[in-house]
Amino acid sequence: MPRVTRFQLTVHLAALTPLALLIVAWQTDSLTVNPIQEATFRTGKAALVLLVASLACTPANTVFGFRPAIKARRALGLYAFLYALLHFGIFIGLDYGFDLRLVALELAEKRYVLVGLATLSILLPLAVTSTKGWQRRLGKGWKKLHRWVYLAGGLAIVHYTWVQKADIRQPLLWGAILGLLLLLRTPAVRRRAASWRGTVGRPRSR
Repeated sequence: MPRVTRFQLTVHLAALTPLALLIVAWQTDSLTVNPIQEATFRTGKAALVLLVASLACTPANTVFGFRPAIKARRALGLYAFLYALLHFGIFIGLDYGFDLRLVALELAEKRYVLVGLATLSILLPLAVTSTKGWQRRLGKGWKKLHRWVYLAGGLAIVHYTWVQKADIRQPLLWGAILGLLLLLRTPAVRRRAASWRGTVGRPRSR
């Protein structure tokens, strides 16, 4: 059984905290005057934060040399999918009572619902194929498939922006963070960072 580090344990606890707080708030009837809307928002926000955090793991390793981040990447991605699934489940289950006709109407009339479903549809195969077994089966195709996570991140930002409608400052902030993370993944930035780390780590000559 693989050893779980303190950092990994911290990641698991942090990722489960929004769900624990949601359950407590639901049980104590403290989810504002519109509990379903609040639960939908909370799970959606958690999904976005964890998805962006999973995308930050590779730059944290390649640019800043923080290797433990790589071991947390898969868990963060799976937690992001879990919250996205809960987000959609609350929407179709609690909000629309699993009435697929009403859900279809929402998909046709509200573009943010369609984009949200597209994001979940991308995350689903990524979650299913996240294991080492699937990585071996797919070979080189595994990396190509999992590059779709960048599109999922972009669509999640668009979904969040369209849901907010008026005040889009937070969606824009998260969009800027996502753009920065993608920039940090470019070969030029990675080479410069590796060179900088080598210079910093090299002892000065006297």
